[in-house]
Amino acid sequence: MAAIESNMMPLGTVAPDFSLPDVISGKTLTIEDVKKEYGLVVMFICAHCPYVKNIEEEIAVVARQYGDLKIGFVGISSNDANTYPDDAPDGLRAQAEEFEFDFPYLYDETQEVAKAYQAACTPDFFLFDEDLKCIYRGRFDASTPGNPEPVTGDDLVNALEAHLEDEPIIEDQKPSIGCSIKWKD
Repeated sequence: MAAIESNMMPLGTVAPDFSLPDVISGKTLTIEDVKKEYGLVVMFICAHCPYVKNIEEEIAVVARQYGDLKIGFVGISSNDANTYPDDAPDGLRAQAEEFEFDFPYLYDETQEVAKAYQAACTPDFFLFDEDLKCIYRGRFDASTPGNPEPVTGDDLVNALEAHLEDEPIIEDQKPSIGCSIKWKD
């Protein structure tokens, strides 16, 4: 399990648009469909990665809590499903059902969306404000598989809280660490 860090999209970058199939509903969704009044969290996640598995239960909790506060959440999996069959739409749907994800879970088969977001690993988190400008990118929290840190979502939650309270978001944002996105050859 080789870990890599996220690329850290420059703050202020406008969220790239997308149009991807939702593995849960079967509908094709765009960024306009998933954003809410106060912004959007884009999460590059997947079903097989131990770094995602470490936090997937808490991802569901945070998404439910802040989704109710008018921030949209969307999961995107861009892994090559031919090489990692657990990350094919059926595996993603099973993950969403098991953890009761109440956000759309999109499949980026061409991997163009991951490239547009400069996503490097799973998990990789991006928070965009109401104008879809990047105000946070990085890790969920300090936990990783095998370390003693509790899974809390604190890094993302602190950014969400600051945004909702119209306070500055800390600029010392830590990159996410996880499995590399499984790029096609």
